[in-house]
Amino acid sequence: MTPSTRAQLQIHLCVVLWGFTAILGKLITLPALPLVWWRMLLVAAALALVPRVWRGVRALPRRLLLAYAGIGVLVALHWLTFYGAVKLANASVAATCMALATVFVAMVEPKLAARRFSRAELALGLAVLPGVALVVGGIPDGMRIGVAVGALSALFVALFGSLNKRLVEHADPLVVTAVELGAGAVALTLLAPVMPMLFPAFAGPLFVLPGAQDAAWLLLLAFACTLFPFALSLVALRHMSAFSAQLAVNLEPVYAIVLAIVLLSEQQELSLPFYLGVVIILAAVLVHPMLARPRRITHPEALAMGESRDVTD
Repeated sequence: MTPSTRAQLQIHLCVVLWGFTAILGKLITLPALPLVWWRMLLVAAALALVPRVWRGVRALPRRLLLAYAGIGVLVALHWLTFYGAVKLANASVAATCMALATVFVAMVEPKLAARRFSRAELALGLAVLPGVALVVGGIPDGMRIGVAVGALSALFVALFGSLNKRLVEHADPLVVTAVELGAGAVALTLLAPVMPMLFPAFAGPLFVLPGAQDAAWLLLLAFACTLFPFALSLVALRHMSAFSAQLAVNLEPVYAIVLAIVLLSEQQELSLPFYLGVVIILAAVLVHPMLARPRRITHPEALAMGESRDVTD
């Protein structure tokens, strides 16, 4: 097997594992807030055991440390709203909403990452709107709040992904991940007391050990669907082009929806217009790499933190 072929298989395995995050969010009975808190805490704690990470954190300038911590708060809000969408609707709806991140990136990245505005990307974003309308019309009324929350989650992806692109070159990827996820866990701890008033559907106790089944799913989410694919993606991206990597990562909603159908039978909750809308949205998302200027992949750390993500720096 050539290194390029092996890399393709590795990146698709990573994308399948990321696709499982929505499924696990449905299987875990915890509300969104404690679910995300445990995920961030477990990953940050595991990274804290790596001496290289500690040395890197201590070496960070205070201003850069605070910047990464701020981005970590956005990551926490992204995951909170993502799993909120899973709970309020289902895994298929949440995964579809994550495909909207590409639309938001076209609007916010030129300003936040200091790159040229692309009319083609904006046009592609506008082309997604009929798909969004079909998705909303193809789900039960009770799930529509989940679409709104999922769209907000996609916006947070665009924000923290664009900011990461501007700052990632200044620190080691594992150090960036540890700081951002650690800061996110702290932010959620501070947010927990007011969450019942802000959004009761997301609220839940943090300092209560989950049951055995939830604990097993959380460990799988933190290590098999976050840390392992992050490390594997670092290996794979050394032997593939930006276009191939972006195309593979953009397939994540497809994998998530297929997994939701196979494992959760979610097709019984959704109608044909939903899937027609999904086709329109995913067509736009898969065309996106063809419009993007190929760029060198050296800092793929955003892969570890979003359920929909851009792999180029």
